[in-house]
Amino acid sequence: MSALTPKRLSSIYRVDRLPVVIELAVLGVLKGGALHGYELKKRLQDVLPARSGISFGSLYPALNRLERDGAVAAATSSITRPMRAMPMTGSFAGEAAAFRASRRTAARGPRNKKVYELTPVGSGRLIDLIADPSDDDRSFPVKLAFCRFIDREERISLLARRRAALAERLEGSRHRMSSCGEGLDRYVRSLLQHEGETTERDIAWLDELLEVERAAVGDHTGGPAPAPDPDPAVHLPSPSDGHDPAPTANGGTR
Repeated sequence: MSALTPKRLSSIYRVDRLPVVIELAVLGVLKGGALHGYELKKRLQDVLPARSGISFGSLYPALNRLERDGAVAAATSSITRPMRAMPMTGSFAGEAAAFRASRRTAARGPRNKKVYELTPVGSGRLIDLIADPSDDDRSFPVKLAFCRFIDREERISLLARRRAALAERLEGSRHRMSSCGEGLDRYVRSLLQHEGETTERDIAWLDELLEVERAAVGDHTGGPAPAPDPDPAVHLPSPSDGHDPAPTANGGTR
């Protein structure tokens, strides 16, 4: 995995780029296969936070910018189309090239929509964005949705950072409640209690995810790996078998 140097990060987070969370979501969805804009928008609704709805008016400019950057490209496909009459040149090589060009076109989805696919540049950028240590309430759920594309150690780092941030948030909430005492407005107190309870549930959920990830590398106690679980429903294969699962929850407090 390449290091995220300040220069590399500055190229990822240029001011004129689309919001990082949207970029991450678009690249992650396209990692699963080429899609036209309408289907891409539907898939984005599954991974973006509830309040981060994306419209076609923002999606297509984002795709255009990603395409200009070389992160996505119009999918191409060789399809059969009615042949136009081509003048004979007398050159076999020239006529063969003209024939291939006449059959190659940008792939189109339903209603002749343009189909987009991820490029190697886009795949590299996706990995960098997931591994970037600056997480927040909006970016963490999207990173988690696609963390199967990074290695297990980086997944553990992602989950551990989020847990530490939530533990700090919980401590702050408890401190505010105790410092204000009975003088705290009951509605504000109720909000703080709700925030604390939600944060506690999120921490417990992250602990479960971390336990599974660490158990897979024998790191949950710092000792050797535990014996394999005989239950295939919960057994996690090693990364070498090509089926390394990862949690796919939207997670975190929205």
